[in-house]
Amino acid sequence: MTATAPALENPALVSTKVLSDNTTVFELTGYIQSIYLVKQADKLLLLDGCCRADISAIQGFIEQSLTLPFSALKLVVVTHMHPDHAGAAHKLRKLTGCKIAAANVDGHWYSGLDGKLMHLADIALANWVGQRKGKGKRNLWYNPKLSPDIKLDDGQTLPMFSDWQALFTQGHTDRDLSLYHQPTGKVYVADLMVTVKGRYIPPFPLFYPNRYQASLHRIKALSPSGIMLAHGGEVHPSDDDYQHLFERAPKVPLTHWRSVKIKLRKVLFGR
Repeated sequence: MTATAPALENPALVSTKVLSDNTTVFELTGYIQSIYLVKQADKLLLLDGCCRADISAIQGFIEQSLTLPFSALKLVVVTHMHPDHAGAAHKLRKLTGCKIAAANVDGHWYSGLDGKLMHLADIALANWVGQRKGKGKRNLWYNPKLSPDIKLDDGQTLPMFSDWQALFTQGHTDRDLSLYHQPTGKVYVADLMVTVKGRYIPPFPLFYPNRYQASLHRIKALSPSGIMLAHGGEVHPSDDDYQHLFERAPKVPLTHWRSVKIKLRKVLFGR
């Protein structure tokens, strides 16, 4: 008696953007973030590493909607190490043979005891967001130490997908990447900004305020034709929106531990 394979999920298709005769971007609904899957001829590129909980949905869309083998996925970029951006990468490589690309930054984001605690906190936060979205609690565990096949330098084009250029846009963490589609001027910025109640705000945490300001200026200076967000879809910020972001951006690091200390101070001392 053979075991029945689990049914593949078929995620909601949010939008389809045709960038050229042979390049299309599909935006799918992920566990807590948008999934951007690029189809270039018969090759597929994921602009980010998604959540572990997204793997079945990605496979379902590739095999059922695109009618391509799962192995058509050739490259997964990890823009940074948070659970909704790196969580599926290693497993996708194991399942499809794809390559993983990440920023050429020394060391691991989650290193030492503090890193282990932060990794657990980030997984818990991602699950909390998923439950708030009505998605239920899922297994989001992933290896906190990424082993990329390709380390991308600032300005380097992606192997196999040379229309896409990696840009260092650090601040949220020390290794944030944005991916710029040079022919059309569209750019995926991951968590550089998020939308809340119709306004753009900086992400949490934000470890490097000065780098963050520089990254915002860099994206604004590109004058992109569209900005794809991990949390908010494709947007077109105005000068006023950018100014709001610059003003809202913290001047000191806004981290997990700093937030805990501020809350403890309020509880203990009322200020």
